[in-house]
Parts: sequence; structure tokens; C-alpha cells
Amino acid sequence: MSNSSSIRHFLLLALADTRQLQLLHFCLLLGISLAALLANGLIISTVACGHHLHMPIFFFLLHLALSDLGSICTTVPKAMHNSLWDTTTISYTGCAAQLFFFLFFISAEYFLLTIMCYDRYVSIFKPLHYGTLLGSRACAHMAAAAWASAFLTALMHTANTFSLPLCHGNVLDQFFCEIPAILKLSCSKSHLREIGISVFTTFLAFGCFVFMVFSYVQIFRAVLRIPSEQGRHKAFSTCLPHLAVISLFLSTVTFAYLKPPSISSPSLDLALSVLYSVVPPALNPLIYSLRNKELKAAVWRLITEWYQEH
Repeated sequence: MSNSSSIRHFLLLALADTRQLQLLHFCLLLGISLAALLANGLIISTVACGHHLHMPIFFFLLHLALSDLGSICTTVPKAMHNSLWDTTTISYTGCAAQLFFFLFFISAEYFLLTIMCYDRYVSIFKPLHYGTLLGSRACAHMAAAAWASAFLTALMHTANTFSLPLCHGNVLDQFFCEIPAILKLSCSKSHLREIGISVFTTFLAFGCFVFMVFSYVQIFRAVLRIPSEQGRHKAFSTCLPHLAVISLFLSTVTFAYLKPPSISSPSLDLALSVLYSVVPPALNPLIYSLRNKELKAAVWRLITEWYQEH
């Protein structure tokens, strides 16, 4: 038996048992991460350089791209390193840092998506007050509130998780440091405190989800009254993928963190974690950003200008 004071490193779950599959997973993760880095990097550069894109929706898209970059850079590089070099170790402090930054970026992403939903709602139902409700100062305050709330959420969960005594070894049934996997190593009943924090966080996230669903129901009702079929198709093609990714993200996170131990298994936990930690950062640029014609034109203009200069 060991306790948390004697643990110097953790052993992560290997993505595959054979060398060929390990290299395959490395290539897949490399492709996904490069695609996410390229797409989100283009969005950040385009919005930052394009003065005509300095509007609330693009301001929040820039912050969303930053959270996507942070999220995928927190978990995927270590998994790629372990697959390439056939190792599973991560230091104690590295595990704590990975957990904190992962929770920080995914929480910020979720809060930012809620704000973006509010932006769309105001633009449709209160267009005359759009400049007042979503002025530059209001947008800055909302973005700061999203990042600050994410920081407090991550700090609270990380501090509580790593304050628990660990006496069930150092083997994590996950490919990155995650709260449920660490809680399995705890021998103290004080982990009920972490469950209570997780329940509170889940209710907060569910409240944001209900707000988004309510807003989009109202938006859909307004869209259905649009006489142009092309206008209706454009609105639906933007909103439906948004709700689909949010639903996937919230359902997998909730199930992963609150599912009973009796149905837990390494393969199930691995599949769930990939769905909410790797997939969204790669899909978000396509769903929320690159489907926007104005942003796509600006991205193409930026690429063309860079090519001409070099």
C-alpha cells in the first residue's frame, strides 16, 4: 500500500498493446492535433488581423479557438509521446498540471459557447439593443467572466482531488489524468466531497445547456418564419451542429464523471474521454467558424496575402 506522499509518478492507460497499433494511434493523434492546430490557428490569426471582423461573434470565436488549442495541447501531446516511445508514465506534478489545465480549458470552452448562444439570441430578438448589450466592454467582461469561472472551477477540482490520500497504487485507467481515474486510487471517504463538487458543476453545466436549448428553440421559431428557404437552411445548418456537439460533450462528460462504478471499464472510459477531449477541438473550427462565409473569405484572403509575400 502507498499513500499520496510517496507517489512520484502515475502510470497512464496505454492506447494499444502492440507496437503497430501504438504507432497507428500516434499517427491518428498527430493528424487530429495538426488539423486542430491549423484550423484554430487560422481563426485566431484571421480575427486578430482582420479589423472588419472585430465584432462580438468573432471576438468570442477567437476565445473559443484559444480554448480549443489549450484543450488539445493539454492531453494529446503526452498521449502521442507515450505511444511513440512505448511508455505510460507521467510525473505527479505533471498529472496535477494536466488535470488543472484540461478542466480550465474545457470549462472555458463551455462557458464561451453559452455566451455565443446569447449573442445569437440578442442579434435576432433584440437587434436594436445589440450594440448596448454586446458592446466592446460588455464582451470583454463576459469573456473575462468565462475564463475566471473556468479558472476557479479547475482550481477547486484539482486542489480537492490531489488533497485526497491515495493508497490504491498509481495506475490510472485513462490515457490522461482525469478526476474519476484518480478517485479510484483514493482510500478515503472524503472523495464524496469531490462527488459533491462534480454534481454542482454538472448542474451548472446543465443550466447552461437548458439556456442554450431554450434560446435555440426561440431562434428556430423565428427562423421558420423566414420566407427565404436559403435563409432557413443557412440558419439550421449552423444551429443544429452546434447543439449536436454540445449534447455530445455534455452527455459524455456527465456520464464519465457520474456513472456508477459497476459499469465502469477502461475501454468505455477511454471512448468517452476521446469524445469530449479530442473530438470537439477538431470539430469546432468547422462547425462554428469555417462555416461562416465572411470568416472563410477572410481566412482565404490571409492565406493568399501570406503566399504572395513569400
